[in-house]
Amino acid sequence: MSTAADETGPAWERIHRRTVLATALVTAGVAVGAALPVVAGLSGRLGYPAAAGWALAGAVLLIGCAAAGDYVRWRRTRYRVGGARVELHTGLLLARRRSLARERIRSVDLTAHPLQRALGLVTVRIGTGEQTGGESTLELDPVGRAEGERLRRELLDRIAEAAPGTHREGELARLDPRWIRYAPVFFVVPVLGGAAAGGVMQVSEWVGAQGEVVEWVADRFRDTSPLRTVIVLVAAALAAGIAGALGLWAEMWWNYRLEREPGGTLRVRRGLFTARSLSVEERRLRGVDLVEPLGVRLVGAARVDAVTTGLAKDEEAHKADHNTLLPAAPRAFADAVAAEVLREPVAPTGAPLTTHPPAARGRRLRRALAAALAPVLVLAVPGALLTPVLMWIALGCALVCLPLAVALGLDAYRSLGHTLSGGYLVTRSGTFRRSTAALRRDGVIGWTVRQSYVQRRAGLLDVTATTAAGAGAYTAYDTDASEGLVFAADAVPGLLEPFLERG
Repeated sequence: MSTAADETGPAWERIHRRTVLATALVTAGVAVGAALPVVAGLSGRLGYPAAAGWALAGAVLLIGCAAAGDYVRWRRTRYRVGGARVELHTGLLLARRRSLARERIRSVDLTAHPLQRALGLVTVRIGTGEQTGGESTLELDPVGRAEGERLRRELLDRIAEAAPGTHREGELARLDPRWIRYAPVFFVVPVLGGAAAGGVMQVSEWVGAQGEVVEWVADRFRDTSPLRTVIVLVAAALAAGIAGALGLWAEMWWNYRLEREPGGTLRVRRGLFTARSLSVEERRLRGVDLVEPLGVRLVGAARVDAVTTGLAKDEEAHKADHNTLLPAAPRAFADAVAAEVLREPVAPTGAPLTTHPPAARGRRLRRALAAALAPVLVLAVPGALLTPVLMWIALGCALVCLPLAVALGLDAYRSLGHTLSGGYLVTRSGTFRRSTAALRRDGVIGWTVRQSYVQRRAGLLDVTATTAAGAGAYTAYDTDASEGLVFAADAVPGLLEPFLERG
């Protein structure tokens, strides 16, 4: 049923009809994968020809139903872009009509998996950046590649404004294949190694060969000492994890480019198999966050995240590293890209930071030692009551964990810092994931000052800048009580003064 607005507004468009072909091909792939165990299972009772016939009939039925369903979806999905709103109409039995005001649109992102790329299709996600689940996003799945680019330009160019500064437009950074050397130092490597080992065991269980796999591995190490067996298995898992990390990095960041488009839009393009195009309006940018996970930091690298309002914040966006402007790259280059993105001559993330009081170091050392002693005590107490074996294990844990805890505590203290650099306030903290955030001072909407009983005795406090962008809050932990308040007051004059008594 159409309304008067339907007749007077712009014409409705359909998503691309090749979506039906894409759905049929994807379903065919699933059907082939499922048919193999089905044929193997039925062949014992029916014989291979009959089993293959039943599997083929089932596959045809499955593909036909999927294609028919997607054909109905194609027929019932319409969209149009008007002067004030973008509208999407979907549904058969329950018609659903959604719209976004164009002035609220903050992002238009394009993605295309390998099959879509082969068919010249892209999925367009139009978002307002509000945290209201899927209600703040319209998804056109799929449209033609040229139509997707047209929508992106039309919807973002409408709100584009000339940004201040004289920094160049065009390409700001492109992939250096040598950056792949940072992929194996991420924490994800042992996780991927463990997942690979678990995957082998799970697949072998599906085909009823888990016992044979365990027996085969046991035969390989029958004449090997237990210690060497453990070392070899751990090394094999790490090698699998490193291979997985390299593959994951290539899939995410191959063909990476960071560009500034006319009118002030930053565009990130990347992806080996699944192509992604993410856009960030510069007028929504409130700063950058230089992120250095421990392994990456040890080899002198960092990545650059945008601190901005208006990015999609749903679960899918988080998985896609939606706010990353630069993958792990040499620290000096990351600082240069941060300066280019912010249109500053020098990156505020590289400014000298104010050192925090020694009391902050003591707090971090105590926390680290407490965390290291907990498993030692858990082993030592029952060891003293039951068996000396646990005592020896506790001693081993203490010898390994306590020096490591001291090193991490000292590193956590060295990572603390804050300062004001031009129009930005800078905070740094973290050891496993060190974050150096440069936040525009005019983007701060409030301050939160916290001081626990222990901090009060030590003369420390936490000052948190609240903003509508990025993580929403950026904290300078364990600052000197007086200096931290002065820092907050100087960062945004007038905001904290009513609550301060200057000596």
